[in-house]
Amino acid sequence: MSTPGYQQVQVSDIARGRLDGSRQGRPCFTSDLSVNEFVLVAESGFDPLGMVMGTSVYHVGVQYGNWKASQELGVLTQAMYNVRELAMARMEAEAAQLGADGVIGVSLRPMHYQFLGDVVEFIAVGTAVKATDGANYRAPNGKPFTTNLSGQDFWTLWEHGWLPRRLVLGNCVYHVAHQTLRQTLSQVGQNAELPQFTQALYDARELAMARMQYEGQQLGADGVVGTFVEDFRYWGEHAVEFFSTGTAVSKVRPDVNPIKPTMTMPLNC
Repeated sequence: MSTPGYQQVQVSDIARGRLDGSRQGRPCFTSDLSVNEFVLVAESGFDPLGMVMGTSVYHVGVQYGNWKASQELGVLTQAMYNVRELAMARMEAEAAQLGADGVIGVSLRPMHYQFLGDVVEFIAVGTAVKATDGANYRAPNGKPFTTNLSGQDFWTLWEHGWLPRRLVLGNCVYHVAHQTLRQTLSQVGQNAELPQFTQALYDARELAMARMQYEGQQLGADGVVGTFVEDFRYWGEHAVEFFSTGTAVSKVRPDVNPIKPTMTMPLNC
């Protein structure tokens, strides 16, 4: 999928003032990392530069589906993909303004406003970090890497020679066909699978996951970790969006000696 205007995203003057202020004099960084995450990220050789954010408020167009047919609603799929990518792009632009190598602990969440029924906002937030060894750890496209992994997971990944490339996304808005009256009556009081619903929801999830995997392949990543699939229902009971996301990763230090995990047992069981 493509996002119109993705390459033209700019940091606003207000955001630039905040970010530039943290780079002058004695900077005071901001972060959404917990104390444990902060310590482990620093132990990995990355310093936090500041909290970065991106947002996009998007008007979702209208699309009608055949109530008898299960099918993807392409207009809605593209809209929900665009709004997330634009929010991510603005967050990446803020990280680049700070000179960051990447952004960790990224959260991507929706906001809905009752007074704007056809409008959705997505907010992307994370902590920009930079390597202390002076090396360049940005993604192959020159942009800061992004990941939704926690500071603990980032440390584990790094200590085993891996590096995040980008938070990759895939989505699908799908209309699930209604059952006929005969189908509904034939199942009353019985245990029975609903093949029509099963196949529609199965296909929608597969499309979302395939698109996420394709983004990882386009980056040249070795794999995608931390994958999860969410569902959102904005358009009535027979339309659902499945959203798949994960962190594309690459092996960048093949000669590293991985740390062997150890078992710990709490004493307050």
